[in-house]
Amino acid sequence: MANNKFSFTKPSETIEIHLSNGQSITGPRGAPVAEFMELAQSQYEDQIVGAVINGELRELVYPIQKESDVVPVTVAMPDGMRIYRRTLTFLLGFAFRKLFPGADIKIDHSVSFGGYYCEVENRHALSEDEISALKNLMDEIISENGEIIRKEVPIKDAIKYFINTNQPDKVKLLKHRKKDFIMLHFYGDYCDYHHGYMLPSSGGVKLFDIQNLGEGFALRFPRRHNPNVLMPLGDYPKLIATFRQYGDWLERLGIDSVGALNDTIQDGRIRETILVSEALHEQRIVDIATRIADRRDEIRVVLVAGPSSSGKTTSSRRLSVQLLAYGIHPYPLEMDNFFVDRDRTPRDKRGEFDFEHIDAINIPRLNHDLKKLISAEEVQLPHYDFHTGISGPGEVVKLQPGQVIIVEGIHGLNPKLISEVPESQIYRVYLSALTQLNFDRHNRVSTTDTRLIRRIVRDARTRGYSPQETIRRWESVRRGEKQNIFPYQENANVLFNSALVYELAALKPMAEPLLRQVPFGTPEHIEVKRLLAILDWFLPLDTSLIPDNSLLREFIGGSILEDFSLWKNE
Repeated sequence: MANNKFSFTKPSETIEIHLSNGQSITGPRGAPVAEFMELAQSQYEDQIVGAVINGELRELVYPIQKESDVVPVTVAMPDGMRIYRRTLTFLLGFAFRKLFPGADIKIDHSVSFGGYYCEVENRHALSEDEISALKNLMDEIISENGEIIRKEVPIKDAIKYFINTNQPDKVKLLKHRKKDFIMLHFYGDYCDYHHGYMLPSSGGVKLFDIQNLGEGFALRFPRRHNPNVLMPLGDYPKLIATFRQYGDWLERLGIDSVGALNDTIQDGRIRETILVSEALHEQRIVDIATRIADRRDEIRVVLVAGPSSSGKTTSSRRLSVQLLAYGIHPYPLEMDNFFVDRDRTPRDKRGEFDFEHIDAINIPRLNHDLKKLISAEEVQLPHYDFHTGISGPGEVVKLQPGQVIIVEGIHGLNPKLISEVPESQIYRVYLSALTQLNFDRHNRVSTTDTRLIRRIVRDARTRGYSPQETIRRWESVRRGEKQNIFPYQENANVLFNSALVYELAALKPMAEPLLRQVPFGTPEHIEVKRLLAILDWFLPLDTSLIPDNSLLREFIGGSILEDFSLWKNE
């Protein structure tokens, strides 16, 4: 029996989209999502720069052809700020090429206040007047609100274009491309490759600045947690020096881009690259151990701090080995045992336990026990039971006079942690994977993405967490780092860059199958797609070539230091 409620019909000229806030908008079929978002913008405090349409991240030019669920993406969201920053760097490249033909800029690394450190290539550094001229031209480009067009271009044509415009880093990158096409962005007659989506027009960039930093300059942009304000330009000399040291390492290795790394793998020269990279790490560990040994009569506590997946555990153990070589017998003190009881743990804005807050540590007890250990007095340390959330009695310890205590934890750079121990007795080490091997001059490989991929591989191997769980927790982890670690990084006596030039090529074979386990349609799948796109640019390498004491073994497994222990309570 026919159902008269249903009948064939022609497609409607209009369609509906359903927003994440419960509202719906009707508009012409085939209209770009940007036109729908113009109406939606009044409902959102921050600038909308993209959209998640039926579970997929899309540019604002994406046409809506059918009824869709749409989540507006604003500059206050990670993907939104990436779109904003990418558009800004694209426009910077256009303005720079127009003002200084024959020269180029290198987007070198990020800076903590919200910006990129940029270097000028093939000419001298920019003067103050040239910085002003560049800023003024970018203001003009933004005011004209010109269209930014994304086009699919055959890979051979793209390579030919970048050869003719003297961009060998892009040529090296694209020759390893698996697909026979590439998406390029155009602004008038200017063309460039940028890894990911952009705004549809130059006028979408609302806030930026350019500031002279001597040898280079800072391209400043807002941070997503406060997207309507440029943060004050901070002073981070130790961090900048560490980035530059890593740049020097890359020069020694002859690898200045992902394409150059892929050439090294393809040509069978990766073994030498791994050995030299590991030697540079060991050289830095030895240098830190030497500094401590030179002050062995006064240093009693070595604090090792750094963000998640920076390699603190392996680095602390390698440092211990080098200190032993100097005749210094370090004692590892576990910070986790100094948590306060669960009912005293601070809570975050959502009412959940905030274990990364410094007040989650029993600071008076930590200071009391450290002072006794330094004085070679017997002390009963606490033991924290993570299942019950209660601190009880732990082992009884008495150190020998002059022993060094190594404390690993996220709060190691915060002066509040052990304020009762004299500063002269403390040595602070800051670790972070400060990646500087970029896709090419204009496309960065984020240090945060490198650490996330490390963590996904390690969590699946050692903690039983799925990639989806790790990605879901990552935003909370990052929030804790920004509150508890990054503000204090310049307090360190020494910074150690734990990045390895070859690591994403080594992590790729393990990370890719894990990432593909995350179901489509979940919020985490959008992040998975982005991470897979990053890994797709790297050729894989044989992990058997990686030494068993490598920092990378902390994540991929097989570390000779995994069960390393120094302490015997005599």
